[in-house]
Amino acid sequence: QVQLVESGGGLVQAGGSLRLSCAASGRTGSLYALAWFRQAPGKEREFVAGILWSGTNAKYADSVKDRFTISKNNDLNTVYLQMNNLKPEDTGVYYCAGKWGKTTEWGSWGQGTQVTVSS
Repeated sequence: QVQLVESGGGLVQAGGSLRLSCAASGRTGSLYALAWFRQAPGKEREFVAGILWSGTNAKYADSVKDRFTISKNNDLNTVYLQMNNLKPEDTGVYYCAGKWGKTTEWGSWGQGTQVTVSS
C-alpha cells in the first residue's frame, strides 16, 4: 500500500507560478511511476505530467509543455510539479497518482489539491 499526499495548491493570478508536492509513503519501493492529473469542473480527469519512480523519463501533456516541470527528490520520496505561466484553463483539482507497472492502472491516488488561476 502506498499513501500519496499532495500540497501546494492555491489561488494565483494568470502568469503566476505554483509548485505542487506529492509525498509518497508506505511501500514506495514497488512503485513504477508517479503522475499528476487534474480535473476541472464539469470535465474529465486528464493526465498532466508523469515521471518514473527513478526520477527519469518525464512526460507532459501538450497543453502544459514548456510551462510545467515534473521532478522527484529521491531522498524525500516526493514528486514536484512546478507550474509557471499559469492560465485560467489550468484551474482544477490536481491529483497525484502512482502505478506499479508500465501497463498497470494508476492504482493509488492522493486526495487532491485545488489550483485556481484568476484572469
